[in-house]
Amino acid sequence: MKEEYNDEITSRLAEHYEDVLKNIGEDPNREGLLKTPERVAKAMQFLTHGYQLNPDNIMNQAIFHEEYSEMVIVKDIEVYSMCEHHMLPFFGKVHVAYIPDGKIVGLSKIPRVVDAYARRLQVQERLTIEIRDCVQRVLNPKGVAVVLECSHMCMQMRGVQKQNSVTTSSAFTGIFLKNDSTRKEFINLVQARLH
Repeated sequence: MKEEYNDEITSRLAEHYEDVLKNIGEDPNREGLLKTPERVAKAMQFLTHGYQLNPDNIMNQAIFHEEYSEMVIVKDIEVYSMCEHHMLPFFGKVHVAYIPDGKIVGLSKIPRVVDAYARRLQVQERLTIEIRDCVQRVLNPKGVAVVLECSHMCMQMRGVQKQNSVTTSSAFTGIFLKNDSTRKEFINLVQARLH
């Protein structure tokens, strides 16, 4: 993504970050911090640019009619988001599957939808459901499966400080809910190292 910033928002955010620096006991006029408020303001705009994206529109840009009816999986999608409780990063991998019912989507659109929702203040559980619901809503497939595996800096850098913890969340629709063997096939394919 090309990084673009709103000058007015950058200026307003930078003023706030300068105050933050002062309030934590730093000197914003110190050489190493002179441009920090502006850099953080731009970083925050980039990290939350998902608010300007419409995931349904992203999916609708590349829908094709095909009679393929087996599972389609896009796995190991890198995901970066910000916890809405502490505004600290969480990151990991997303695995998305669907079983088409006459329509498929261009494969790059699924990671783009993941980013559109992830680049907002989030909780992992809601992010999982938003991805699932978007694929279900736009494609209307026979079923959708989404699994996220993430490490949360709010648990690793602060609080309980459990550096090796990973949080897994999942959400299913249709045949993935109704059929154990379909769900198990998805889990097995996600865990398999086929490449």
